[in-house]
Amino acid sequence: MSRTPRALAAVTLGVTAALAVSAAPAAADQGQRRFTPGAPGAGDPYFPDMGNGGYDVAHYDVALKYDPGTKGIQAVTRVKARATQHLSRFDLDFLGPLAISSVRVDGREASYTRTGAQELVITPPKGLRKNRNFTVTVAYSGVPQTVDDAALGTSGWIPTPDGAVMLNQPFGAAAVFPVNDHPTDKATYTFVLSAPENLTTLANGDLHGKSTRDGWTTTRWDMRRPMASELSMLAIGKYDVLTGRTQDGIPNLTATDHAMAIKPDDAQKFHDQTAQVTDFQSGLYGRYPFTSTGGITVKAGVGYALETQGRPVYDLGRRPGTIPRGSLLAHELGHQWFGDAVSPSRWADIWLNEGFATYSEWLYAEKFESTPVQDSFDTAYAAPASDPLWKGKVSDPGRDHIFDGLVYDRGAMAVHVLRKAIGEESFSRLLKAWPAAHLHGDASTKDFVRFAERLSGKDLDAWATAWLYSEGKPAL
Repeated sequence: MSRTPRALAAVTLGVTAALAVSAAPAAADQGQRRFTPGAPGAGDPYFPDMGNGGYDVAHYDVALKYDPGTKGIQAVTRVKARATQHLSRFDLDFLGPLAISSVRVDGREASYTRTGAQELVITPPKGLRKNRNFTVTVAYSGVPQTVDDAALGTSGWIPTPDGAVMLNQPFGAAAVFPVNDHPTDKATYTFVLSAPENLTTLANGDLHGKSTRDGWTTTRWDMRRPMASELSMLAIGKYDVLTGRTQDGIPNLTATDHAMAIKPDDAQKFHDQTAQVTDFQSGLYGRYPFTSTGGITVKAGVGYALETQGRPVYDLGRRPGTIPRGSLLAHELGHQWFGDAVSPSRWADIWLNEGFATYSEWLYAEKFESTPVQDSFDTAYAAPASDPLWKGKVSDPGRDHIFDGLVYDRGAMAVHVLRKAIGEESFSRLLKAWPAAHLHGDASTKDFVRFAERLSGKDLDAWATAWLYSEGKPAL
């Protein structure tokens, strides 16, 4: 993510009144097995309510119909998962005012209740055995919630002048569909989006179907590589869409919001630069990790760009007629390896996303703008010791500071100092080996330090202590 300052076929759903049924007992015996509830969180200290335990999601199928008259949706989400314990009940994250009309587990009606800020607690007709595959189907409707957090900004369902966009970092996905909302439970996705035919519908992944009937157009998008829920996106509105391939042959889809009044030549430039940066970074970081690249410019008023998987979203609403600068493309596309292909095990590890994405900007500036990486480092390091940049720990910035300068700029400086410590050959290998080793998974700061030590043969305790685990301005 880059923030300023610095730091289905079309569905027609018969929606009835929401049914709230109290959950069954927390544990039940079936034969010799003891069935117990899944945990209501993933154990992340920064966001204790995010994610859930007791199962692993394999795939989300989100079918959503948008009505511009009501600004609301009618939707059905199917969650395919595998039980990781004998489950008596389990939670999905689902927040806001959306009204549920039915919940089914493997086609059978299930009991459910909504507790706390975001917990949808589901009790299936009978316990789910460990390692059993099961499907949860939730039908719901209403106007999704826009999440406004004083420290972390706006996410979730964000209305735009002619539709809406869904941006989910760190916790907006649960405002639009029921989900296991933590980066450690990645899954593949299908979005089937329906809207009036004068609107465009976009999502992560590849377009695998489009049809129009009775004035409604439906598109199907498949993300076939595992994706963290916070990296999912969709956009509905009036867009100009360009498609093609990069020189290396990677499919490329870019879209520009009509509300941004971007000229056709600039839209083409945005498309071409996206392809150029994708290929450049593939040379640095290894094979591009997804089946297509691209990007979307939108007038959303959120004040940031976001590395949504395979297709970053750039909000430039305060500067109509403009397109993302090259360094911003480098940042969000760099995330495709650092943050998307490999996601943080805990939100405290987010410097592994943002430090490498900021370093991607520095590498871009050296290649295309004649600014050596060392100059970028020197500029950042010149901040006096009293600057807020040096307050806090890179490896544990705190819940309200995951988008602060210490994560971005100090993270990038830590990468550069590591480069000097292990040498050019090892660093070049590291940039490719790290995303490959944890492809479509997650990893922690400790995992990274151990990996860099094994790859380089260097003792990196001093580097990690000074640049990751301590406060204050490190000496050079």
